Amino acid sequence: MKFAAILCVMLGLPVHGFAQADAGAQAREAAVMLSAAATQLDKADKARDRVKALTQTIRAYELGLGAMRSGLRQATVREDQLSRQLRSRDGEVAQLLGVLQSMGGNTEPTVFFHPQGPTGTARAGMLLAELTPTLNARAAQLRTDLEDVQALRMLQQDAADQLQLGLSEVQKARVRLNRAMAERTDLPTRFTADPVRTAILISTTETLDAFAGGLSQITEGEEPLTLPPLDDRIGGLPLPVQGIVLRGANEPDAAGIIRPGIIVATRPGALVTAPTAATLRYVGPLLDYGNVVILEPRTDTLFVVAGLATVYGAAGQVIGEGTPLGLMGGISATQTDTSASTDGDGAGNAASETLYIEVRQDNIPQDPKNWFRTDKDG
Repeated sequence: MKFAAILCVMLGLPVHGFAQADAGAQAREAAVMLSAAATQLDKADKARDRVKALTQTIRAYELGLGAMRSGLRQATVREDQLSRQLRSRDGEVAQLLGVLQSMGGNTEPTVFFHPQGPTGTARAGMLLAELTPTLNARAAQLRTDLEDVQALRMLQQDAADQLQLGLSEVQKARVRLNRAMAERTDLPTRFTADPVRTAILISTTETLDAFAGGLSQITEGEEPLTLPPLDDRIGGLPLPVQGIVLRGANEPDAAGIIRPGIIVATRPGALVTAPTAATLRYVGPLLDYGNVVILEPRTDTLFVVAGLATVYGAAGQVIGEGTPLGLMGGISATQTDTSASTDGDGAGNAASETLYIEVRQDNIPQDPKNWFRTDKDG
């Protein structure tokens, strides 16, 4: 895949000491993921296999696009630094060129005449002999800086082209994932949600607390289920979406509203996945939270994920870790995300979507930062 190859080449390329180590490592990881996902897609003949392969594909593209944006931003900053340095040294460059030209090739006898006689001539010769290596070194550094600027400009153009390609490809993968999720019918089911009782619960509750407390009352034929243990993973669970924490638990927002969960800033169309195996307790719109998915990874523990544009699955289904829960908004199902800008990565317009995440234990809110890894980009 050309995009994967460009990731490795572009972000692994040192430009005269300008290394993009973090972005390069992410790019190489993304390239490996893309290659593996492509192999899986070629072999996938069932909806479940296609979902898994497409999930990995989208995750790889998101990681690679993030790395490419980071590398492009670093290249832009470095080019600006070098350009400013060169502009500030225009006078020095002119003087340097003048000195170097005056030293070149003049072998006429007059060079041996000095106002102070032979001694002065000898001293001047010694001074020039000492200056020559320094002048040559500074000239070499200027040449290197100029080459860096030229290389970085080429790098930026190539990166911008490939970034646009990647944005187009990831959107195609999102559309294919929508189809695969719609075709998937093999998920185990723990219970069946009663739509009438669910509607009544939604209409009669005004808070998430009340809704969460009543979830167990709207099921039919529920069976006990043992999921993988969670205790040893608390504090190290991956965030459901790639992004950064914009607001912590119990921090007031711009309107002064305080919620017990965290808000994660994400890019448009970002994929949201299950951080661990769980039962889907609720999927759909809820109160003022937008589209909501409520997961139950173990008895009396709930993960609330709110603010999605598209949601997958149905209440009662049992899903594995990494299963797609839905997509963030900002782009339609058929629109291509053309936001190739690197401005404001991690915040502002570039990360224009927000996902709300809440953890509840025995229906008491917990600080999600004690459950999830909340370092940069999940």
